[in-house]
Amino acid sequence: MNLRAPYSPPPPARKARSGHELHISVMTIRTRKFIGTIALLMLVVVWSLLGMTVAQTPWLANSGLLQAIFYVVAGVGWVLPAMPIISWMARPDA
Repeated sequence: MNLRAPYSPPPPARKARSGHELHISVMTIRTRKFIGTIALLMLVVVWSLLGMTVAQTPWLANSGLLQAIFYVVAGVGWVLPAMPIISWMARPDA
């Protein structure tokens, strides 16, 4: 039988019956954002260095069409690895 009002908060969670407290270390959003910012900066630096290295190759430097395709892919491609980092950074505290 449910005796709670429709919009009342849920009852507090029960503690474990064993004598040991369960301690779960949770990373705060502030720490996640700090680590994620460093990871994004490292990603952008490595991505740009690799992009500059590939852009200097002779097979790419001699073709205008390949250069255009490469610069579009290299310019937008860093977003795919950055998306999981940003979503991890934005997760709320538990």
